[in-house]
Amino acid sequence: MEEMKRLVWYEVAPKGAQALFGVHRYITTGTNLPEEMIHLVFLRVSQINGCAHCIDLHTRDLLKTMPLDKVVLLPVWAEVPHLFDARYRAALAWAEEVTRVSETHASDEAYAAAATAFEPRDLADLTIAIAAMNAFNRLGAPFRLPVQAKS
Repeated sequence: MEEMKRLVWYEVAPKGAQALFGVHRYITTGTNLPEEMIHLVFLRVSQINGCAHCIDLHTRDLLKTMPLDKVVLLPVWAEVPHLFDARYRAALAWAEEVTRVSETHASDEAYAAAATAFEPRDLADLTIAIAAMNAFNRLGAPFRLPVQAKS
């Protein structure tokens, strides 16, 4: 069965795209968060949300700075704590907590753990990054943005 062609959201709504990409630009150029951490969080959020385009894109970004073994084990990061330092584990835990907010309600325990690992501004920026990637996933997945991967 042939897949239905879906619209390209950023072409149909360029002002909305500009606003969302402005947040992305802030995250990647205006924060103190390490680029690798940003891409790691972007990938984990995209894995949870099942956005093929974003998983493909952020896996490629991470492979520029992170060994394949770590990237492959990202879905089970909590089971391999020796691969990710404490700050990265805190970022991943907070990313999962915020992405699943309808289930977790961003618990006090999770907030306390994140607040211990990050300065206030960095925690705010990390949460903005998580929120932005969730927004991108909610556009990429429904509109089936293409992947670079070939068969």
